[in-house]
Amino acid sequence: MDKVRLGIIGCGNMGSGYVNMIREGRCPDIDLVAVADLREVRRKWALDNAGKPIEVFPDAESLIDSGLVDAVIVTTPHYLHPPIAIYAFKKGLHVLSDKPAGVYTKQVREEIEESRKHPELVFAMMFNQRTNPVYKKMKALISSGELGAIKRVNWIITDWYRTQIYYDSGAWRATWNGEGGGVLLNQCPHQMDLVTWLCGMPVRVRSFCHIGKWHDIEVEDDISAYWEYADGATGVFVTSTGEAPGTNRLEVDLEKGQLIAENGTLKLFKLDVSEREFCRTATGGFDKPSGKWVECDTSGEYPEHAGVINAFASRILGKGELIAEGEEGLNGLMLSNAIYLSSWLDKTVSIPFDEDLFLEELNKRRATSRMKEDLGITFSTAGSYGGKHV
Repeated sequence: MDKVRLGIIGCGNMGSGYVNMIREGRCPDIDLVAVADLREVRRKWALDNAGKPIEVFPDAESLIDSGLVDAVIVTTPHYLHPPIAIYAFKKGLHVLSDKPAGVYTKQVREEIEESRKHPELVFAMMFNQRTNPVYKKMKALISSGELGAIKRVNWIITDWYRTQIYYDSGAWRATWNGEGGGVLLNQCPHQMDLVTWLCGMPVRVRSFCHIGKWHDIEVEDDISAYWEYADGATGVFVTSTGEAPGTNRLEVDLEKGQLIAENGTLKLFKLDVSEREFCRTATGGFDKPSGKWVECDTSGEYPEHAGVINAFASRILGKGELIAEGEEGLNGLMLSNAIYLSSWLDKTVSIPFDEDLFLEELNKRRATSRMKEDLGITFSTAGSYGGKHV
């Protein structure tokens, strides 16, 4: 196999972006041969914009059954990610799932279980933010241990501003039955992945999810969450789609310094000695540990989505590694589900949590989810914070 014959399932905001980047030659190991979408207008768009003859299909199953592809990218409404992936695995296809891995962890566990039955197949997640040199550098510094243990994590990410027409654009958007959540499940899977990738999984969460605070929607568009780690470290996470211009600032405070990621840069204040040691040995009540700002080299390529697709193809062809294994899609979703459950129950939730209870609570909300008219609008993701806002 010289190239991976790829099918894209779902040709909305993100799927059309993938068609464009492959047409532009940014994925040299990929041969786009097929696209599936329920909407005729999107199938026609794919035929007109693929840059070469391709086949189009009215649904995922017919594309998967066609025998034309070696692999698929699944970029459909969230509930469909696991069942489509499972069907593809059973048919012998490699799978790259867009974020999130699913809506609830029980669903994703079934997906992972099926993928393990096919060790010859590649299962990957579209966690393109892991290719960001800022977060890659943070990961290296934290994992090296040179800054000591994490004490506190604080992430304010409120630069997801969305208009009402965005939410009205699709019948599935901003509904419990169609999308499964709001800002946390749609915009923030990358942050849920990154914070667990960088800092590990918390053990307790207390959160407040505000439903339709800034928009006419039935899901949350404003969240404040607090969590704790097993070693006593703490975290705060704040997000919203109703603030302008908004903020994106990640702080990780460690025993030997502080990392601050903001505005595409990474700053490190490195202490001369561990704060814990200084606190125990200082002779002055108002003494402060000394240190200095250290320049962090975050140069390098930032391939984003194309980088994840290229790594996916490279693994299939036996010549490279993935950006994110498919099974890693469970981690951020577990934290996301815990945040929802804490708010729904109005109490602190431990991780791991009762996954049957989560699904029961989710289904209560799905049962009263309202139907909307599908306006058939597809927005370009170009320039939307690395194209990751869908």
